[in-house]
Amino acid sequence: MSITSIIQKVALQIGAVILVEPEYEFVGHITFKNGKKSVFSHAKLNINGFASAELAKDKAYSNFFLKHFGYRVTEGKTFFSDQMCAKIAHPRNIDDGFNYAQSMGFPVIVKPLNLSQGILVTKVHNQEEYYDVANKIFQIKSGLIVEKFYSGNDYRIVVLDDEVITAYQRIPLCVVGDGISNVLELLQQKQEKIISTGRKNVIKFDDFRISQKLKTQNFDWDSVIPHDHTVYLLDSANLSSGGEAVDFSETIHPDFQKLAINMTKDIGLRLAGVDILTDDITMPMVDYTLIEVNGSPGLNHYAASGKLAAKRVEELYLKILQVIENDG
Repeated sequence: MSITSIIQKVALQIGAVILVEPEYEFVGHITFKNGKKSVFSHAKLNINGFASAELAKDKAYSNFFLKHFGYRVTEGKTFFSDQMCAKIAHPRNIDDGFNYAQSMGFPVIVKPLNLSQGILVTKVHNQEEYYDVANKIFQIKSGLIVEKFYSGNDYRIVVLDDEVITAYQRIPLCVVGDGISNVLELLQQKQEKIISTGRKNVIKFDDFRISQKLKTQNFDWDSVIPHDHTVYLLDSANLSSGGEAVDFSETIHPDFQKLAINMTKDIGLRLAGVDILTDDITMPMVDYTLIEVNGSPGLNHYAASGKLAAKRVEELYLKILQVIENDG
């Protein structure tokens, strides 16, 4: 079920009337019972203030403020295309980015400054890989971040005001060997499984990062993977690039609930997806690294991961509509 369908479903429960643009079904207009009107676009509703949402979208700005508030953010710096360097007061170009990566020590994470869904987020191991990824990013964006690589399990905690709605671990795109099939065949099987659950086809077989990740593990597309052996194909754990969700909504420790709620408030948001790395979200908090606070968390793929997940997403959107209807 798409997020648009979920919004339509929960709107009926509160007597709201929805008009959805019929061709793509991404944009809709809501008229509430009390006469109040609102809109949504690509599953984004008017729940967060504009400035806070824009701040959250820029990873460098949001990291600055969250670090100031005492949170453990990733260590990194922004670097810019030649065109952008010509326009700004403190230019740092592609070569400065490499020097910074070298000083920090490989591997590092290189990612676009303000793109979502894990697009072009890449773990790079050397100079050649750095320049390859940086140039790919600069073809579509004017800024990138070079970031220290942190290990740990990747979790998303979805917050609305003073409540954690759901929490889940994100497992990067991977295949499990059967002793017979090669990587390409295993990935094709994975693709069929994802589509059968109602998720969109999210696996991009031509993603350069997959070949790169295989190479670091001494595999290629033709390698036959031993039975029950897991091979990770991406470092980015986004569900929108083929990752899988493991639910921890019932077992997330109160420490992490409080952390996510406070981060959301401190960045000026009401709704957020707080992405952190830590060993175990069910245990008292000892250490963590904040990846980002996302002001418009995409939940399509999570909702498609099972009936309970879909129910939680429905409950979230019902609460969001009630907040919008009753505010002011």
